[in-house]
Amino acid sequence: MNNLNLKDYAEVVENNEVVVLDFYATWCGPCKVVGPIFDEVSNENEGQYFAKVNVDDEPELSQRFGIRSIPTILFIKGGEVQGKLIGMTTKEKIEEQLNNLI
Repeated sequence: MNNLNLKDYAEVVENNEVVVLDFYATWCGPCKVVGPIFDEVSNENEGQYFAKVNVDDEPELSQRFGIRSIPTILFIKGGEVQGKLIGMTTKEKIEEQLNNLI
């Protein structure tokens, strides 16, 4: 699983048509539930770029997307946010948003 930072963000978006980002924190209870689900979807969709963004380590990247609650999963295509899931979510909802992009 990739960890994304602000420095690498532009390159990642330029080189990947679809990017899925999981904004989380290590102290966040719901993030600990959603994280393994996100990892599972990532492993099942190896052709897409999945990454995690620790909001404590990357406040600038979090600000760029206006992240106010975690976990937040963003679905980006062509450099633009096309979908967002905030809070507890299911594997099915993540897959549905992903399938809408590809």
